[in-house]
Amino acid sequence: MMLMDLEAVFRSLKGELGLRPIFHSKEERSDGHLFISVLAYQLVQTIRRRLRAKGIHDSWSSLREVLAVQRRVTASFVQRDNRTLHVRKATRPEPDLLQIYDALGLAHRPGGVQKLIS
Repeated sequence: MMLMDLEAVFRSLKGELGLRPIFHSKEERSDGHLFISVLAYQLVQTIRRRLRAKGIHDSWSSLREVLAVQRRVTASFVQRDNRTLHVRKATRPEPDLLQIYDALGLAHRPGGVQKLIS
């Protein structure tokens, strides 16, 4: 069971991290790819362990689907003085995502609100 889970997470991470077969001639580059892969896997497992402790037992692929819905959007407004105000913030999370954020102790709207005048 653990091996199947490991393979599923690595299969998912290959696409997310752009990990493909490694054909490097330098060992340090191959080692770098391996290090990033193991580090990413450890992060995934830490997140899943914290979620399991709060009663969320989803697979990594289903968690990714829930996490993928929230976006950061930028709205631009031309002001009276012809300068442009750009406001960037996260969309409102869906209920499933709120549950994950609460379980991990994360803000519901990551990144806060950013304003830029140009």
